[in-house]
Amino acid sequence: MKKDIFDFDYNELVNEFSKLGLEKYRVDQVLDWIFQKKVFNFDGMTNLSKENRTVLDERFSISIPSLLDMQVSNIDKTTKFLWRLEDGNTIESVLLFHPDRVTACISSQVGCPAKCVFCATGQSGFVRDLKAGEIVSQVVAMEAQRRVNIGNIVYMGMGEPLLNYEEVLKSIRILHNEKTKNMSMRRISVSTVGIPEKIIQLADDLPEVKLAISLHAPNNYKRDMIVPMNRKYSVEEIVYAAKEYQKRTKNRVTFEYILIREFNDSRDDAEKLADLLKGMGAYVNLIPVNPVDNVENLKLERPHYWAVDRFKEVLDKRNIENEIRKEKGTDIDAACGQLRRRNVK
Repeated sequence: MKKDIFDFDYNELVNEFSKLGLEKYRVDQVLDWIFQKKVFNFDGMTNLSKENRTVLDERFSISIPSLLDMQVSNIDKTTKFLWRLEDGNTIESVLLFHPDRVTACISSQVGCPAKCVFCATGQSGFVRDLKAGEIVSQVVAMEAQRRVNIGNIVYMGMGEPLLNYEEVLKSIRILHNEKTKNMSMRRISVSTVGIPEKIIQLADDLPEVKLAISLHAPNNYKRDMIVPMNRKYSVEEIVYAAKEYQKRTKNRVTFEYILIREFNDSRDDAEKLADLLKGMGAYVNLIPVNPVDNVENLKLERPHYWAVDRFKEVLDKRNIENEIRKEKGTDIDAACGQLRRRNVK
């Protein structure tokens, strides 16, 4: 059985090539073809001898996911991908276009065990963790499809990245290596629903990587209702871990807060959130909820525009830095999990 070349970090690949009698610089050549030139077969790597190409092709695969569907926004070019993996499972990735950069949102699991009620991915259930190579290959595949250079990466696609901790860390280290994507750690963010012990571990393992926490409610009563994992990890535990992360890394934590009409968008909710984050220097992204189709017994309505403005005004007055996130891809299935649910029955 062939080994997927994306599953190896640089040193592991050097070791694998040495077993075949191939020099270290051959690794550099292969990685340049894959990550820079976007050549995904050994036959096309013309600065390797035919013999070397044959040896590599016999032992390794370059497993780029198959494109099942792609939607491109006519408004802002936001691009949503649905990929098929080698075992037939499907995952999503998204490209976001900004004036000065292109950001990739990538998946870390097939489905998601967190089951947040406002997330289409959570409604589809959890299947399995992704391997490091399956995470990395999303980045390469998106760059090849859209002919772009991705400047920022956010682990904010399908799945809870801190529940696939080792593979996520390995994928970050692979993408960071100068011979692959050469991505600065400071341009990589991990978005989590909040796994306190893993947040603290991340601070020690990869202190330059940025952290975003999906909070969405200022107390346990309300968060229990929309984020089932809160019954295991309380708001207080998560905020404590975030403070410890900041202390160890000196990085500011971003909190994601989805606003749901007449549920968590009141003035009192804003005041309680400000109390919770007081003194942290945290940053809050305010996100009007994106309705999820075919989720029964849930009333997830977008807040009134004035309620969003009121929430922001309270945080401003309490010196909690925040912004109302500008929506992207509103004319496509941009919410995480929607494209997969509509294509896979």
